[in-house]
Amino acid sequence: MVRQLTRLCVRYAERYIPDPYLYALILTFITVAAAWIWTPSGPLEIIDSWYNGLWDILAFALQMALILTTGVALAEAPLVKKGLQKLAAIPTHQAGAASTVFLAAAIGSWLNWGFGLVVGTLVAREIGKRLRDVDFGFLVAAAYMGFMVWASGLSSSIALATATHGSALNIVEKVTGKIAGFDETIFTYYNMVPVILLIVLIPVALYFMGPEEREMKKVDPEVLVRQDQVQEPETAQEKTFATVLENSWIITLLLVLMGATYEWHEISTKGFSLDINGFIFLALMLGLIFHLRPIRYVRAFNSGARTVGPILLQFPLYGGIMGVMTHTGLAAVIAQSFVSFSTQHTLAFWSFISSNIIRRSLGGAGPVHGSGRCQASCRPGHNRHGHGDGRADGEHDPTLLGAADPRARPARHQGHHGLLRDRPHHRSGSVWRFPADLCLIDKHVGFDHNGLIVVAMLGLPVGIISYREGLLFSAISA
Repeated sequence: MVRQLTRLCVRYAERYIPDPYLYALILTFITVAAAWIWTPSGPLEIIDSWYNGLWDILAFALQMALILTTGVALAEAPLVKKGLQKLAAIPTHQAGAASTVFLAAAIGSWLNWGFGLVVGTLVAREIGKRLRDVDFGFLVAAAYMGFMVWASGLSSSIALATATHGSALNIVEKVTGKIAGFDETIFTYYNMVPVILLIVLIPVALYFMGPEEREMKKVDPEVLVRQDQVQEPETAQEKTFATVLENSWIITLLLVLMGATYEWHEISTKGFSLDINGFIFLALMLGLIFHLRPIRYVRAFNSGARTVGPILLQFPLYGGIMGVMTHTGLAAVIAQSFVSFSTQHTLAFWSFISSNIIRRSLGGAGPVHGSGRCQASCRPGHNRHGHGDGRADGEHDPTLLGAADPRARPARHQGHHGLLRDRPHHRSGSVWRFPADLCLIDKHVGFDHNGLIVVAMLGLPVGIISYREGLLFSAISA
């Protein structure tokens, strides 16, 4: 039954899920048409709002790109890889291997979604080198299933945005005058309970979803070994002034010491808190100290930076959508339509439902329901944070539907978007697209990285099929 459902999702993804960039374009036209029909704005006013919005979330795009890149660079650290290799040596059969991959990816994604994507892939590859009786595509799918918890973790764009004081996209602060720290979003029972349940139940589901021996698509372990050997050549360098500086660990230690001093001062005077910039800074410092030598971190960072192209391409388009929705009043119209049949107890639930229905990229929902939903959630008796969490949780479900298809092909690790795929023509929600999808959703919110976070936190229905769906289908069709 589960396998049949998975195959159905795969067929759907392969036939009907285009590249996320096309979603951005189609959504742009739909949004413009909706603003023309349901708001008093004229064509020129709508186009003007779209143009201005293109540039409103550039800061958010860079923040998302840095979250992804610093996470990837951290996962590439030699110390992290050694730990993952030891972890990969534990399982002895397919079910245990899939559970191990999922747990590694889930924990990593909860900490940093860029880090989790790479960690899951690396563990899958390491297990593929050790076990022959295992479907490598199934391991890939398990790795991406771990990504389901990212929106409920420390790098959640919604949570980070609402925790960032002064952010242009922090709708919660604009409406209430207050920011929402992690104690009101990430570390709440209604956020942590679903995360824990997923971590406990998904391994059980993987046990029943695994392909049988006759259906397995196996990979030659020697191929993976040779790829990694080619991937990490350590050529001897001539000792020059430049190479000495590039390999000088003392430079890294001095920079990390400056960072540690800053954090100590901030915590001692203001207490511990985490916003978007602080999260990026923490990932950067950890990556630097784990790589130690400057040139090693540069190479790892450059590798991760190759994966941010979709973010930089699509985010401006989502900013344009946000601009149309917010400046023409369309966002309020859509949001209020949900508010009309919602109560203080059901608004978060409907945010969850809408997030499952219209969300292809992360961040797409915020702009659509940001303003109105925020106003609704801030009414007396409403939980202004639970609605955002509902929207974020809604992103998890679609991912689960198809992530366990054993058809993912072995591919060479290539940063983020090319993590597990070496067949560019496989377009159906591919995994490497996933990071971009996440960003997209945030962009759709129309409130920048922070805005997206806020939008989600407010429980605004997010739009565009489903980031999770993309994840799911990504892994499946990899």
